[in-house]
Amino acid sequence: MIVASEIAFWVVIVAGFVFRYLLKKQRLGLVLLALTPVIDLILLLTTSVDLYRGATATQAHAIAAVYIGVSIAFGKSMIAWADERFQYYIVKQGPQPVKRYGLDHAKHYFKSWVRHVLAYLIGAGFLVILIYLVQDPARTEALSGMLKLWTLVLGADLLIALSHFIWPKRAKA
Repeated sequence: MIVASEIAFWVVIVAGFVFRYLLKKQRLGLVLLALTPVIDLILLLTTSVDLYRGATATQAHAIAAVYIGVSIAFGKSMIAWADERFQYYIVKQGPQPVKRYGLDHAKHYFKSWVRHVLAYLIGAGFLVILIYLVQDPARTEALSGMLKLWTLVLGADLLIALSHFIWPKRAKA
């Protein structure tokens, strides 16, 4: 279901851009882009029902919570990123996407890390709720493990974000 949700997410985005820019159907394109949160909701419900019915949590269940957190926190910016590139590289309109260097890159990456914190809070919240609702550590071991791993990744991402201020990214000569 997670793979299907990820595929559906990108299919809906690409279809939204195709209708919006190539077929000049602005409203239909917007409706398709607005369906991305619905895909997340379906994934959340599917995962919750599966665990409620007695399934032992797997990495797939844990990744679903991560996916939902990331999708909510980064969804709008991912769509904007893809929109900008679709316009420039496919439709041949709009300015070339900006390449960031130096302090600008460091600030941009740090803002992305703040979104990562938001994604973590959302996804970790779902993991904690699922662990609490199942009330069986043996069945939720994968969820607890993902929570620990994601906490480590979030810390590593902070170190990377801070490193960009110390060693700024430079343009290639």
